[in-house]
Amino acid sequence: MRGKVTAYRIIIAVICLAILSPSLFGQEEREYIRKGNKLYKKSEYAGSEGMYRRAGENPESSGDAVFNLGNSLYKQKRYGEASGEYVRSARAAEGDSLRQAEGFYNLGNSLLKEQKFSESIEAYINSLKLNPDNVQAKYNLAYAQDQLKKQEEQQQQNQQNQDQDKQQDQKNQDKQDDQQQQDQNKEQQQQDQDKEQQQQQQQSAISREDAKRLLDALAANEKQTQEKVQRDKAAKAKVRVIKNW
Repeated sequence: MRGKVTAYRIIIAVICLAILSPSLFGQEEREYIRKGNKLYKKSEYAGSEGMYRRAGENPESSGDAVFNLGNSLYKQKRYGEASGEYVRSARAAEGDSLRQAEGFYNLGNSLLKEQKFSESIEAYINSLKLNPDNVQAKYNLAYAQDQLKKQEEQQQQNQQNQDQDKQQDQKNQDKQDDQQQQDQNKEQQQQDQDKEQQQQQQQSAISREDAKRLLDALAANEKQTQEKVQRDKAAKAKVRVIKNW
C-alpha cells in the first residue's frame, strides 16, 4: 500500500514539475531580458548582449531575446551578426504582423549599414507589407533605392574607367611596341651600313693591293726591258766591222 502511495506521489511531482518548468523558465528568461534592457539603456551593449544570449538559450524562448540581441549587436556595429538575429526574430514572430514587421525593418537597417542595398530594399518592402503605416520604413526604403541607383552608376562609371584605362594601356603598349620596332629597324639599318662599309673597305684594300702588285709587275717589266736594251747596245758596240780590202 505504501509503495503505491509513493509511486503516486512521484507521478504527481513529475507532472507538477513539467507544468511549472516552462513557467519557471519563462520567469528566468524575462529576468535576463530585464537585466539586458537595463544594461542596454546604459549603453553597455556588450553586457546586454550576454544577458540576451542567456535569455535565448532555450529553443522555446520567446522572440524578444532574439530581437533585443540583434539590437545589441547593431549598436556594437556588428551588422552582419545583427542581421542574422533579425531574421530569426522575424521568423519567430510569424502570426504577429507588427512584431514581424519590426524584425524586417531592423533587418533592413542592418543591411543598409553594410551597403547591401538590394537586400535592405527587400527587407523594407517585407516590413511595409506587414505594416504599411511605418513612415520611417518608407523613408529608409526610398533612401536605399537612391543609394542602390548611385552604387550601380558608380559601378558602371568604374567599369568605364577600367575599360578606358585598358584602352590607354593598350595604346601605350602599341606605341611602345612601335618605338621598339623602329629602334630595331634603325639598329638593323646601322648594322647593314656598317657591314656594307666594312665590305667596301675590304674591297678597297684588295684593290690597293692589286694596284700595287700591278705597278710592281710593270716596274719589273720595265726594268727587264731597259736591261735588255742596255745589253743589246753593249753587244753592238763590241762587234767589229771587217772591211774587204
